Amino acid sequence: MRLDPDGGPLLVDGPVEVVTEDGTTHFSHRPTVALCTCRRSARYPWCDTSHRARAPERADAPDSPEEEPR
Repeated sequence: MRLDPDGGPLLVDGPVEVVTEDGTTHFSHRPTVALCTCRRSARYPWCDTSHRARAPERADAPDSPEEEPR
């Protein structure tokens, strides 16, 4: 398993079987799957990259240029 350091999905080597809180079982036979950790995904428990829309700005992100391009 690998957790995205930017608050994204949990990457799991497949195949996987996921049982959600309501007892529903989801299967994937893919070599690697991305599990949603933010609960914004329309395809939950699978990640659909919805976390990117509300990702907090990173402190180490480059600053914007001081001057506007001409």
